Amino acid sequence: MCGIAGIMTGDGSAPSARTLDRLAQALAHRGPDGRGRHVSGNVGMVHTRLAIIDLETGDQPILARSAPAAASPAIIANGEIYNHLDLRREIGEAVFATRSDCEPPLHLYLRDGVGFACRLRGMYAIAIHDPPRKRLVLARDPFGIKPLYYAETGAGFSFASEARALITAGLTTADLRHEARDELLQLQFTTGAETAFRGIFRLLPGETVVVEKGRITDRRRIEALPAAGPRGMRAAEALRRLDEILNDGVAIHQRSDVPYGMFLSGGVDSSVLLAMMARLNEKPVRAFTAGFEGCLVHDEREHARKLAGIVGAKHVEVNFGEGDFWRLLPEIASVMDDPAADYALLPTYKLAAAARENGLKVILTGEGGDEIFGGYGRYRRASRWRLFGGRPMRCTGALDGLGLLREPSGQWRDGVAAAEAAENRPGRTPLQINQAVDCDDWLPNDLLTKLDRCLMAHGVEGRVPFLDPALAAFAFTLPDRLKVRRGIGKWLLRRWLATGLPEAKPFSRKRGFTVPVGEWIAAKGRKLGPLVAAQPGVAEVCKPGAVDKLFAAADASGKLGKATWTLLFYALWHRRHILALTPGGDVFDTLAAA
Repeated sequence: MCGIAGIMTGDGSAPSARTLDRLAQALAHRGPDGRGRHVSGNVGMVHTRLAIIDLETGDQPILARSAPAAASPAIIANGEIYNHLDLRREIGEAVFATRSDCEPPLHLYLRDGVGFACRLRGMYAIAIHDPPRKRLVLARDPFGIKPLYYAETGAGFSFASEARALITAGLTTADLRHEARDELLQLQFTTGAETAFRGIFRLLPGETVVVEKGRITDRRRIEALPAAGPRGMRAAEALRRLDEILNDGVAIHQRSDVPYGMFLSGGVDSSVLLAMMARLNEKPVRAFTAGFEGCLVHDEREHARKLAGIVGAKHVEVNFGEGDFWRLLPEIASVMDDPAADYALLPTYKLAAAARENGLKVILTGEGGDEIFGGYGRYRRASRWRLFGGRPMRCTGALDGLGLLREPSGQWRDGVAAAEAAENRPGRTPLQINQAVDCDDWLPNDLLTKLDRCLMAHGVEGRVPFLDPALAAFAFTLPDRLKVRRGIGKWLLRRWLATGLPEAKPFSRKRGFTVPVGEWIAAKGRKLGPLVAAQPGVAEVCKPGAVDKLFAAADASGKLGKATWTLLFYALWHRRHILALTPGGDVFDTLAAA
């Protein structure tokens, strides 16, 4: 796991060394183990390394030995290519310079051209400079596990692992895009290729682009999910196949030359990972669980502790208290340059710090399990007839009906609606359509962005076995009856867990993961409200006096709690990333600062 960035000038001039230095410095936290640089003609690329595989010879950029140095194609990459050993055998005639998992994609490109990414199994953001063809090629994995951002300006083309690196390096400005702001306030994440910053774009999940003379000249995309509908399969055969695919997928996600562990919530997805990792490892699994003492929400540590004990895991419990909330939130908002107002940021950030303190660089997590196995209740609601309580996903925004907004936008759901139309393909069931919609935006732009930023802030790599292509394709094309049965989602995964780790009680009623942000905010709402209301970003969109009243009336849960949390996060995010104000102290000190 690393940070990558680069520039292709439009006029053919050499890229600025000072600008490349700024890009590397902005991404230093993503790669504390080393830096590399490639400059050739009008292209410059930088790489900051978190060493995971091939610790001795895996520095980047990596150049192809088959060409003279001046004309040699070069690659930099952020991520892990899990099938790199298979690819090395497949490309037997190539002369490899390293044992790095990121070198085979370069040789695939030399053999297959721009379509090279079709053979990759992993999570990646890749940049290849091809001097003979005078082009730059960028590629991102199909689920968007690893981020990549770019900007096209009059000076040329630039890219980076984080949007803020482009701003920090002076390649573009922090100009807020109001359409994305409205999405964020209502959805708590943003959709599509355009980010919250005008002129900065996401390379879409699965997308490969070709850049020539500082402009994109070609695009192509690999689909994350099969386009077809469900395939017939009996439960017994599905269970057998699931066991095989899980075994293989988790095994390859454990490939590492450094110690690794997992985040254990006690829910179905992380319990499945725990059971499978315990099967595959001779040494005890290292598991980390967050909990919330003295709060109204359910604390998962007792259940996780029990499961860890059953499989002999080394279990680390991390308490996230009210003091952590007020102290860490400005810091967390600072790392979320591509914003997602997801309260799961809070424990994820502290768990990542604990993993690093315990000497780990790699963590496996359960993101993606609900999306590919059909776990969310919203899928079932959206699939019902309106007469029976059905309603579209995300049809009500976080701030709707509260009388807060100066000019309520009617377009905040346009991105979701576009995804719904695009994923409504022949043969797919309503359940599949809703799963695919979540995989288009919610998964890459909320869950996976959260995981990437919170872990990389501490120099830790996050891996997501449920989004392995083989497992995702298998699960997505399961018959609906093997995903949802008697109103219970993820039925097949639960059925596997009932055998693999029955103590997890996989068919018990799901409580859902909750962080008590509403409770903490409500306790200090009268003090906090005026501070949030006074922030320029909030004052711009909310009516005078409305925010103070909202915070004064806030309760521990429900719509008011969600609204206050969203506005608080946005206030801190706007200060840091639009106004460029560095946090000073806790939430109250930061908001009170001029």
